[in-house]
Amino acid sequence: MANYIEKQIELKAPVSRVWRALTDYREFGEWFLVKLEGPFVEGQVSRGMITYPGYEYLKWEAFVQKMEPEKLFSFTWGHVKSFDKDSYTGDYSNAPTTLVEFRLEPTKNGTLLTVTESGFDRLPDDFREEAFRRNDGGWSEQMTNIEKHVAK
Repeated sequence: MANYIEKQIELKAPVSRVWRALTDYREFGEWFLVKLEGPFVEGQVSRGMITYPGYEYLKWEAFVQKMEPEKLFSFTWGHVKSFDKDSYTGDYSNAPTTLVEFRLEPTKNGTLLTVTESGFDRLPDDFREEAFRRNDGGWSEQMTNIEKHVAK
């Protein structure tokens, strides 16, 4: 099994527009389907609630690693074994984490966005494969979501 997920898309929007969609917490929430409590701040935890239909009981918690304007936005986030409503506790305090990186590069037609999530080897064997499968599909969906968002 691979240790990372990588997705790329060329967006028909300038780097400045894509950067805003990634790092303005309100815009991020619109396309990522999460209601965040406040702005992303390097070195601080970002919290909120997922707004994806059927998963509104899930908490969002990520530690913002880097914000290099119009180049790199990254965070780590915890993985819990189950998102099943009956067993989900929302406690990420001891959860193993993966690193999510959004890299932007200007292109002739807009912006090349590369999303990489790495560190799946740090997840316990009993849910590593499921977490990878779930997030691989999720990132595919999020690439479509941000493409539609920046096209508005």
